[in-house]
Amino acid sequence: MLSPYEAVLGGDLTGLHPQLRAYFTAIPAGRHGLGRGTFDRVGTPRRWLWPVLALLARDAVLFPVWEHDVPFLVVNRPGPDLVHAVRRFEFPAGSRDMIDVIGADAGGLADRLGRSGRLETRLAARVVDGALHLDSAGVYLHLAGSRVPVPRLCAPRVHLTERFDDGDQRQHVQVIVSLPFVGRVYEYSGSFRYSIEVA
Repeated sequence: MLSPYEAVLGGDLTGLHPQLRAYFTAIPAGRHGLGRGTFDRVGTPRRWLWPVLALLARDAVLFPVWEHDVPFLVVNRPGPDLVHAVRRFEFPAGSRDMIDVIGADAGGLADRLGRSGRLETRLAARVVDGALHLDSAGVYLHLAGSRVPVPRLCAPRVHLTERFDDGDQRQHVQVIVSLPFVGRVYEYSGSFRYSIEVA
């Protein structure tokens, strides 16, 4: 069984830093991936966005916060051609989970966000200098059995960079969400240590 990243990137995955391959290759049956670390920053200082983020928080997508030095835990569980991920953020006000399920099809990577999976981001993947870069290639809403594209002029754009630093022996991740004509509206970035463990 291949991971979604292996299915999309094929041999290009070998260009990843060796320590990143455990994160992006298939997780063996009976095991899960476990990472613990700290996000340097999470959220957005643009408080006018917080009412919208509060709605997304109900579905475990994004949160109305602007916090620094946030401890977190990520758990990746394998499914048939899927990876189920839960990131638990330990905010001062309490823990909150961000949930997504990523899979692959003929169109590339598809990331279904939140508990409901109503929000889908299509992602284009590439390996650059040992790091993985993901860029959104389309956003869709799943409503009443239909898959509705969000017009590109108002669709959020996501860029993720995942790299391994030999200096501190930690995996580093940065996610930036931006809107056309507005710019950066959400982010999280930090580092962690990751291992494959018995479930």
